[in-house]
Amino acid sequence: MAIVVGYIPTKEGAAALARAGEEALLRKTDLVVINSGRDGAGDDSEELDRLGDELKGKGVGVKVRQLIRGNEPAEDLIAVAEEIGADLIVIGLRRRTPVGKLILGSNAQRILLDAPCPVLAVKS
Repeated sequence: MAIVVGYIPTKEGAAALARAGEEALLRKTDLVVINSGRDGAGDDSEELDRLGDELKGKGVGVKVRQLIRGNEPAEDLIAVAEEIGADLIVIGLRRRTPVGKLILGSNAQRILLDAPCPVLAVKS
């Protein structure tokens, strides 16, 4: 069993990663960090490696997966959670206007509704 966390290099992503690390330590389980990109733009692999090393230094078992498969981030997080039988998904939330939600959709909402396990949503 493990915890899956969605990470992007924002303050919301950092908050999600920090909380997921705390949960992994509390639950004595591994952490799978997912960075999902639709088009391959913005390779975050160096930052992900650094963050993974920081978490390992705190005693967290970490696997970092950068997925560039053309999927929405919600699809990737849900797929990985199902694949590994995750205990928990952790995501960061940001405030969006009602119009922004309508036009762009919401990965967070999709994860909350379709996840195969409990979801912990954190603010920055």
